[in-house]
Amino acid sequence: MTTASSPITASAAKLHWPVILFVLLTVVVLGGALLVPTYTNYDSTYSLIWGREILSGQLPGFAVYRAPTEHPLGLLFGVFFALFGRAGDRMMVFATLCSFLVLVAGFYQLGRRAFTPLVGLAAAVIIVTRFNFPLLAARAYIDIPYIALVVWAAALEVSKSRRGTSVLAILAFAGLLRPEAWILSGLYWLWLFPALSWRQRIGNAALVLVAPLVWVGLDYSVTGDPLFSQSHTSDLAEELGRQQGAGQVPSALVGFLSELLSAPLAFTGLLGIALAGWLVPTRIRVPLALFIVGLATFLLLGVGGFSVVKRYLLAPSMMLMVFAGFTLAGFSVLQPGRLRMLWVGVSSLGILLAIVITLRTVDVGRVFSVVSFRGDSERALAALLDQPGVRRVAECGSVLTSNHRLVPNVRWIMDLPADRVVARSDVAAASKVSSGIAVLAANATVFLRDGLNPDGTSAEEALQNIPPTGYRPIAANDLYAVYGRCR
Repeated sequence: MTTASSPITASAAKLHWPVILFVLLTVVVLGGALLVPTYTNYDSTYSLIWGREILSGQLPGFAVYRAPTEHPLGLLFGVFFALFGRAGDRMMVFATLCSFLVLVAGFYQLGRRAFTPLVGLAAAVIIVTRFNFPLLAARAYIDIPYIALVVWAAALEVSKSRRGTSVLAILAFAGLLRPEAWILSGLYWLWLFPALSWRQRIGNAALVLVAPLVWVGLDYSVTGDPLFSQSHTSDLAEELGRQQGAGQVPSALVGFLSELLSAPLAFTGLLGIALAGWLVPTRIRVPLALFIVGLATFLLLGVGGFSVVKRYLLAPSMMLMVFAGFTLAGFSVLQPGRLRMLWVGVSSLGILLAIVITLRTVDVGRVFSVVSFRGDSERALAALLDQPGVRRVAECGSVLTSNHRLVPNVRWIMDLPADRVVARSDVAAASKVSSGIAVLAANATVFLRDGLNPDGTSAEEALQNIPPTGYRPIAANDLYAVYGRCR
């Protein structure tokens, strides 16, 4: 005698759990953005400033003291969000958090299409629980939308080999955020080459060239130098001490991957490459290619004299997380049997061990306190700079900051041009300032974060957080102090 399943049981069986989990994640991420507001990072704040300059009919100031390298699509975002005034920075953060959700969905789709839905789900869970990636989104780093585009391009290619135009179009947008995508586009064009007519090859070549031509054209139209971004990035890397000798780049690569993923997760990803290569070798081509190309690009950038920072390893680290998902859930590619059951058991033990280690080593409260502090410090700075007395004294001259790190924040809040906000680390420019206000750290954490250069701290730099001669206290709170002088 068979028992008919209840309507509730039948409905539960039809639930699409990845969709449900994604909806819950969306509620948590966007709800958290409202409850614990954060603000744009250094580079993104400059995009907003440049956007505001463009809206006012000026050329954006790409060449100002220690400005970051511009990114065309990031600049377009800056123009759009600058339309909303001071609210633009929070809106940019919110949009970047949305792109993080798109990235998580892309992770699931890449793992699902390359291997199985369970592998995709495992990969998506891994990236969500690596707090450094959501934190990048919470500060509006362009790396998040960039890697989201790359992951979705990979997912489309996995679902249909040599898909062509749609993948190239996505990579073209990615290439307007980071030049590393130019290499991916070029290699993908070569991959498509044998199966296409010359007309299709030329059309695809045009897509490959869009991003570099737009970048070069933007540089030339603003600075008169079509290679400004390349030279500016190299010069800034040298000035800030971010360059590495050719012999140091491999060790930097290993160290950065460990920081982004943790050594156990990186090892799990490498194990996943071996397991997938053994069991399903035809399915690993796209994620493995992205991993290898990402590593090679990092090495080329380092040897070429560009900044060597761990965010440049996002693409290969993402692929290692996909392969780590295969290590945890790759048993789903096997037929039921002893090997599958053994893998399930080992994987379950590994997951439990990872949970225990995470609970013992990751201080979730500290993560939220870091996020909260960044929001609190931005609001504290704005509260001081918005005071009528501070604004009045600022009109007497320029605004001094201890170094370049607070310059974009001050410019954005006070809506000031580049020549009105001067970093004291720019000794030549600062020596010409004798009146106005000085914005300095009044809190140890702020001093360590904004008063010192993390790329090369010195005693001289610490002294730049002392009020200039002749400046008197005007206003202060728990985090910042403003000193002023009117002549």
